[in-house]
Amino acid sequence: MQLPREVLLGENLKGEVVNVAKRLGLGRKALVLYGKHTKKIAGREVEENLSAEYEVEGLTVKGATMEEVTRALNKIRSGSFDWLIAVGGGSIIDVAKLASFKAGVPFISFPTTASHDGIASANASIRDLGTKTSVKAVPPVAVIADVQVIKTAPYRYLAAGVGDMISNLTAVKDWQLAHRIKGEYYSEYAASLSLMSAKMVMKNADIIRLGNEESVRKVVKGLISCGVAMSIAGSSRPASGAEHLFSHALDAIAPKPALHGEQVGVGTIIMAYLHGLKWERIRETLKRVGAPTNAYELGIDPELIIEALTIAHTIRPERYTILGKDGLTREAAEKAAKITGVI
Repeated sequence: MQLPREVLLGENLKGEVVNVAKRLGLGRKALVLYGKHTKKIAGREVEENLSAEYEVEGLTVKGATMEEVTRALNKIRSGSFDWLIAVGGGSIIDVAKLASFKAGVPFISFPTTASHDGIASANASIRDLGTKTSVKAVPPVAVIADVQVIKTAPYRYLAAGVGDMISNLTAVKDWQLAHRIKGEYYSEYAASLSLMSAKMVMKNADIIRLGNEESVRKVVKGLISCGVAMSIAGSSRPASGAEHLFSHALDAIAPKPALHGEQVGVGTIIMAYLHGLKWERIRETLKRVGAPTNAYELGIDPELIIEALTIAHTIRPERYTILGKDGLTREAAEKAAKITGVI
C-alpha cells in the first residue's frame, strides 16, 4: 500500500514546497512540470522558490499523451533529475505521475484545480492508450493543495470535482456486485472511505456552491480521501465503475466531450437508477452545486448519450459492473436516460 507521506492543505503554500522537499529528503535536482496557464498561476513561483535551495528546471506539458510522458521521461533521464513536482490540473499531474513512475523517481502533486480524484491517486489517465483508459503508476509522495490557487480556477472545475466524488456511490455498488458475482477482491475499509467522501459532498452541497475557500477545502479533502481509498484497494475500484466507463465512451465518440467529472456525474445518475438507488438525490446534489445533470448541460447530443450507454461495457471488459457482459440494449439505454431526465 503506497500513500502520500505529506498532505498540506491551506493558503500561500507556493513557498512551502522547499520545506516539504527537505522533510522528505528529496534529492538536489528537481524538475517542475506545468502547463502554459498553470505556469503563470503558480508554476513559475514554485520554480523560483525552489531555485533558492535546489537545482531546478521547468518543462511545459501540452497534454496527457504518451508523447508528453516520453518527453518528460527523456528530460528526467538526460538531466538526471532526482524528483518532480507537477503544478497543474489533471493532465499535468497524470503526465508527471507516469513519467516519475517509469523513471523511478518520486513526485509531488501541486493541483491548480479540484476537478477530479487524480490529485492523490496512483492511476494516470493518458488519452492515447488505445482501449486502456488509465494506467497504474504510483501516488505522489506529497500533495500540496493551495486553496487560493485552486479558487482562481473557474467554478465549473470545482463542481466537476463533486461529480467525480459522487460517482463513488455507484462505483462501490459495482465493486460489491463484482465481488458477489465474480469473486473479485473487495476491501470494506477502502469502500467505506470512498463512500464517506461521496456522502460528505452531498451533505455540504450548499457550502460547496458558494465557491469560496471553505468550498475548495471540502472538495479537496474528499478528492484526497478518494485517492487514498484507491491506494488501499490497490485499484481504482472504490471510485470507478460503470459511470466512468460511460464517461470514457463519451470521450471516444463525442466531438467535444465535457469535463471528466461532469460526464461522470451524469453517468452516476443513470447507473444509480439501474442499481435501484435514490438517483433523484444524486441529481439534486449535482443541481445544487451547479454541475450538469443532462445532455443539454453537458453540451452533448442525446443520441451520443444513448450510444455511449450501449458501448460503455466494451471499454474495460475485464471490469464487471451493473452493465454486465453484454451491456444495455438501445431501448434500455434510452429508457434509463429518459426516466432520469438525462435526455
